Amino acid sequence: MNPKIDLYLSDGCGRCDLYQTTECKVHLWPEELKALRAILLTTDLKEDLKWSMPTYTFQNKNVLILSAFKNYASLNFFKGSLLKDPQQLLENAGPNSREAKLFKFYDTKKIVEQEGAIRDFIKQAIELEKSGAKVEKVKQEDLVLPEVLLAAFKEDAGLEAAFRALTPGRQRGYVITISGAKQAKTRVARIEKWKSHILMGKGIHDR
Repeated sequence: MNPKIDLYLSDGCGRCDLYQTTECKVHLWPEELKALRAILLTTDLKEDLKWSMPTYTFQNKNVLILSAFKNYASLNFFKGSLLKDPQQLLENAGPNSREAKLFKFYDTKKIVEQEGAIRDFIKQAIELEKSGAKVEKVKQEDLVLPEVLLAAFKEDAGLEAAFRALTPGRQRGYVITISGAKQAKTRVARIEKWKSHILMGKGIHDR
């Protein structure tokens, strides 16, 4: 158990101004997050805090993130597209996502019922890291993400997960706004300006 995760569960993620308030998304799913964490702690994954979110690694390679969104708690598998999922329990992180997949949970009952599947996905994910498997890059046909945004995703996987979970319209709104800046430093500034909105699952025009 990593004490940083205990603080995450008690205080929130600290990624927006809702930190240490009852409105923080972490406090919307306390039992679900604890139940999922209990399962993760019995696996070969190492518990860490990255991007202000509980992240689980194998041999220093990121395997999954335990996260809380407004409407669900989830396990976000970095190489989810390579996992065998005959029951189709996993969902794309977003319409343009080609790698990560989410296992969403809305109550602890489902976690108990799906524990076998959860453990199977984790086992598969660990085996993928052992084998060195990589997700084949596929060009996005509809929405082309600006390089500066992709660079931000590499630095902050939590930001990418939140962005991928947005509706196509909200994603497009951010892409248009960020790409509309002529200078690179302005594009970076716009990402920083709207980061908290993205992490809260909001679009540019949402309040």
